Amino acid sequence: MIEQTTDETISRSQQHLRRIKSFVMRPGRMTEGQKSAFDRHWKAKGHDLSEGIFDAEQVYGRKAPLVLEIGFGMGQSLIEMCVAQPETNFLGIEVHLPGVGRILREAETQNVHNLRVYKEDAVEVLEQCIPDESLDCVQLFFPDPWHKKKHHKRRIVQPAFVELVRRKLKVGGCFHMATDWENYAEHMLEVMSAAPGYDNMAEGYHPRPETRPLTKFEARGHRLGHGVWDLMFKRSGS
Repeated sequence: MIEQTTDETISRSQQHLRRIKSFVMRPGRMTEGQKSAFDRHWKAKGHDLSEGIFDAEQVYGRKAPLVLEIGFGMGQSLIEMCVAQPETNFLGIEVHLPGVGRILREAETQNVHNLRVYKEDAVEVLEQCIPDESLDCVQLFFPDPWHKKKHHKRRIVQPAFVELVRRKLKVGGCFHMATDWENYAEHMLEVMSAAPGYDNMAEGYHPRPETRPLTKFEARGHRLGHGVWDLMFKRSGS
C-alpha cells in the first residue's frame, strides 16, 4: 500500500535530508591529466554555492533548454549527451573530484561548450542556487542504492527530495531516474507515485529513451541478464 504524501511528511523528510547525506565521499585522487584539466577549466566551467543563484541565460550566453544531472560519476554519458544535443544546456553535479576532473578533460577533448559543473551536495545546489521552475529535466542515473535495509533512509529519492525537484522543474519538465537495483526501482516508483504534482510518463517503468546513452557497464549487465529500470515523471500543472 502506498502511503499518501502530506505536508507534514515532507517537512519531516526535509529535516531528514539535511541531517543524512545520500552519498559518501569516496577515496581517490585525480590523475595528473584530470588535475591539469581541472586547473585549466574550472574557472570557466565550474560553479560554487557561494556564487548564489545560477543564471543560466547569462552563464551559457543563450536561452536554451536546461538539463541538470545529479551524480554524473566519471561523466562519460553526460559528455555524450552534450555532444549529441548541442542545442541544450547541461549542468552536472558531482562530489567525486576525479569525476569532475575527468569530465572537464573530456569536455576539452571533444570541444564541448554547453556544460557547466558543480562539485557540491546536490540538495544544497538545488536549494540555494537553482531558481524555481527553471529546469526542463532533472536526471538521476544509477544513484547509490544503499541496498541494506538499515541504510534505505539514505536513499536520495525521498518525499522531500522529489518535492524539491518538482519546484525546480518547469511545468511539463521531466524527472528521469534510472537504477540497476530492482528494489530501489520499486522504492522510486512508490515514492514518485505518491508524490503530488507529478504524472508518470509510462504505465510503471519507462523504456530507456535514446537520449540516455547506454553505458558499457549497463550493456555488460544486459548481456548477463541484469535489469535496468528507467522512471520518467512529468511535472503537472498542479
